[in-house]
Amino acid sequence: MSKLVRICIFALSVMACLPVSGQECRDKEQTYVLEQPYEVAKIVSPQGKKIKNVILMIGDGMSLMHVYSAWTANRGKLFLDNSKAVGLSKTYCADRLITDSGAGGTAIATGQKTNYHYVGVDMLGRPLKSLIELASAKGKATGMAVTCRLWDATPADFCCHNTDRNAEAEIVADYVNCNIDYVFGGGAQLFENREDGRNLFDELRAKGFQTPRSWDELAAVTKGKVFAVPYPVDTPPPAERGDLLARASLKGIELLNRNKKGFFMMIEGSQLDDYAHFNDLDLLMQETHDFDRTIGAVYEWAAKDGETLVVVTADHETGGLTLVDGDLKAGKIVCNFSTGGHSGVMVPVYAFGPGAEVFTGIYENTAIFDKIKSLLDL
Repeated sequence: MSKLVRICIFALSVMACLPVSGQECRDKEQTYVLEQPYEVAKIVSPQGKKIKNVILMIGDGMSLMHVYSAWTANRGKLFLDNSKAVGLSKTYCADRLITDSGAGGTAIATGQKTNYHYVGVDMLGRPLKSLIELASAKGKATGMAVTCRLWDATPADFCCHNTDRNAEAEIVADYVNCNIDYVFGGGAQLFENREDGRNLFDELRAKGFQTPRSWDELAAVTKGKVFAVPYPVDTPPPAERGDLLARASLKGIELLNRNKKGFFMMIEGSQLDDYAHFNDLDLLMQETHDFDRTIGAVYEWAAKDGETLVVVTADHETGGLTLVDGDLKAGKIVCNFSTGGHSGVMVPVYAFGPGAEVFTGIYENTAIFDKIKSLLDL
């Protein structure tokens, strides 16, 4: 068979496959329309230079494609657009190119790359000090608010230490010894009725924490340390919980801000990751828009405060989301997912408030820790 004939046969076989693969791609496309877009106010970043507080906001699994898809669905408006500075973070971990929230979150929380599935420890399994522990040692108040179970990797990266993110009961027990002042999240089922007989709520109360088990109980708290876990596992989906993440975040800020030395807080839009794993565009956009509205509430508070830096980023990308079509005026997006897992793209870093300019450029995810540590003089 001549070379020319072989080339022709190869070309014909490729052409024969194109309609099939193209149809497969179209079968995977999902369409989403945001029927009721929300208003986005212009929020001006404060001009001062003093940084008393830092609020770190993590959209778990959130890439530029998630952000741009959400922006399109909301008719070309997001609260993130108010960000003063934008950078890019490299997400690979110590032993894999494609990271997970354990290693990715640990890099942001502690400034060290670690192994896949490790939580709050280095490559040898030794505990690392996080921004929460360093801020607490400096006399600052510390807190977190998340929409997931508290044994999930990202919140655990800031308070817990384990070489296996799936060691859930062990991970949750570490919160009892974390130097944190305010916690809001899910996962109550591993705080009580445990196989080891411990009741972690009792242990937390013995250490001076209030442990409200509902939003109403939390809303009534006016001072002191708080560990609020109102849900057995995750918080409900966005359509059911409403603006709960924004309310829980602002409640934490209100309590932490009583400390005259300032505070550090981590806020996570946790279930972006879950819904991207599920390849569910509808729920993913709901969660992304909820996170953006929470960003708006935090930006508004920070703008009034004048001494608070807000950093918004992600630990990795989930779902391999691609925006393939849509209509900006109609708020319509057409997207594909390329994976049910994580992908290896760089993720955005947004910053608002004094010190925001430090977060421009391209850098390792560990640099986010380094920059915050330096700006807060930890």
